[in-house]
Amino acid sequence: MRQSKVVTVSIPPRLLRKAERLAQKEQRTKSEVVRDALRLYLNLQSDKGFRLAVRRRARALQIQSEADVERIVDEVRK
Repeated sequence: MRQSKVVTVSIPPRLLRKAERLAQKEQRTKSEVVRDALRLYLNLQSDKGFRLAVRRRARALQIQSEADVERIVDEVRK
């Protein structure tokens, strides 16, 4: 059974040409290039959400610098 699904997407001609050139240069298919690009984008968005959550928590703990982190670690160790 096929592990992938075929989808139709609209891509501006210039972006498609760049993807085609990259695929040819790397001896890969356009599908591989697009899959990797989508994976990278999704990972970046996931990381972005994580960084936002960490920033919020740091703000709540009043962490503004590495020295603040060290201070909190020292307090916890006591």
